[in-house]
Amino acid sequence: MDLSHDFTVTDVFCRSVTIERVNDHRYYAQEECTVFVDGKEWLRTDLNVISIEGLLPDVEYEIALDGGPAKRVRTKWESFLLNVRDFGAAGDGNTLDTAAIQAAIAACPEEGTVYLPKGTYLSGPLFMKSRMTLWIGEGAVLLGDPARVHYPKLPGVVRHMQDNKKEYMIASWEGNPLGAFASLITGIGIRDVDVIGSGTIDGNADRGDWWENVREKRGAWRPRTIFFSHCENVRMQSLTIRNSPSWTIHPYYCDHVRLLSLKIQNPEDAPNTDGLDPESCEDLWLLGSRISVGDDCVAIKSGKLYAATYHYKKTKGIRIRNCLFEKGHGSVTVGSEIAGGVEDVHVSQCIFKGTDRGVRIKSRRGRGERSVITDIVFENIRMERVLMPVTANMFYFCDPDGHSEYVQGQYFMPVDYRTPKIGNLTVRDCVCTDVNASFVCAYGLPEAPIESITLENVEASFLPEGERVPTRPIMMDNFDKMAGMSLFVKNVKKLTCKNVTVTGDAIREPEIINVEKKDAEGLSVQSKPSRLEER
Repeated sequence: MDLSHDFTVTDVFCRSVTIERVNDHRYYAQEECTVFVDGKEWLRTDLNVISIEGLLPDVEYEIALDGGPAKRVRTKWESFLLNVRDFGAAGDGNTLDTAAIQAAIAACPEEGTVYLPKGTYLSGPLFMKSRMTLWIGEGAVLLGDPARVHYPKLPGVVRHMQDNKKEYMIASWEGNPLGAFASLITGIGIRDVDVIGSGTIDGNADRGDWWENVREKRGAWRPRTIFFSHCENVRMQSLTIRNSPSWTIHPYYCDHVRLLSLKIQNPEDAPNTDGLDPESCEDLWLLGSRISVGDDCVAIKSGKLYAATYHYKKTKGIRIRNCLFEKGHGSVTVGSEIAGGVEDVHVSQCIFKGTDRGVRIKSRRGRGERSVITDIVFENIRMERVLMPVTANMFYFCDPDGHSEYVQGQYFMPVDYRTPKIGNLTVRDCVCTDVNASFVCAYGLPEAPIESITLENVEASFLPEGERVPTRPIMMDNFDKMAGMSLFVKNVKKLTCKNVTVTGDAIREPEIINVEKKDAEGLSVQSKPSRLEER
């Protein structure tokens, strides 16, 4: 399907609009198009998701692609525009502008906009409030203060004065409600918030000490660049976000989140700098975004056992579409802090390029009986030089007890309140080129096998044998490195392969172990003679 002139209106802001072209191409359209606004040429692009900026509030516009049918869109109403320069912000990159920007946010009326014009605004954490827009304009950089002494500490939980059992959760660190430094942009318990603009949010971690001794808690755990806790109706559009102290964007117990046309960039050796980590969230969309980071590009989470027991909320309704994920440990990961469970994740029309893993599911014993990962669908994906396109690991060796016999024992253990599960995983209409270690590596628990893995209309071709580097596809103890493994599947109830082709020289035959129901007639492994032997 390629309706090159057709599009849908995804979201409307006070000064911009995001549209999505209707086709089945991945991230890029088949050809460039011109966007017309009220009959005037506005921009030209080959992207599927297009954010149109430079509009005015509460104005009706006609938008069309290459002279195709126009659609009328009225931008969101704006009550007032507050320029941070009028509040004393210098924007020179040296003056600390935290107080001036925070004053503008505090003074902003409902439906108002706080505007950062061109300049570099050195700032500590800023606290957003409900029903406002933060507009970081073209040429503007919100630059994180590298001095951690200027970062407030957020407690993980606050207990009720009269009822000690009641907890108010504020901050989080790796799946537990633990104290962390406030983030450069922080929102707590707010709603109807937009952060927009073609400017840049720079966590400035490369100039501070955030990436040093990362496993040591110094005062509090490291901040994110953007952290929204218990918020509703949060939207971000068009921004470049880079150099994060830890995870870049962390929606925590949030509902109805839209992340559009973002660029997230962290050095590939920057520790734990995931791009996006939705945790215990519902109804989150990531569209038209490009992510290259030092850990997982996207890591979908729902907390550890304490959070799932006392503050239970599963993550569900995640849509990731028309995105490009480049450097990172995983393109789209589910886990490992996953005790609340994850369901209904749909990833489509994406390119995974140069990441270690494409589809990455990771969990372990101890996550709990509510930790059910199911209804996970990846379709219409192109993976280029992804070392291990599909992995599912129920022996992930995270946390202080990660190497214990309980977590790593590869034998049957009793099922109890600590036992997690993986439901169904589907990968279809995908092409994987230059695979290294394995095409599929899935290892379920003996006592709780993965319910089903379905592969349909998938092509995987391996790197030449001489270019492969033996690598361990899944992070667990006592698991050997691999190179050229077609499929390794163990402890799965049902495996279905329909029109699946794996090619390359010296490809290892599938190892399918303890699979109750196997429908692999549609699997073709075409192994060519070893080129190394020919030499």
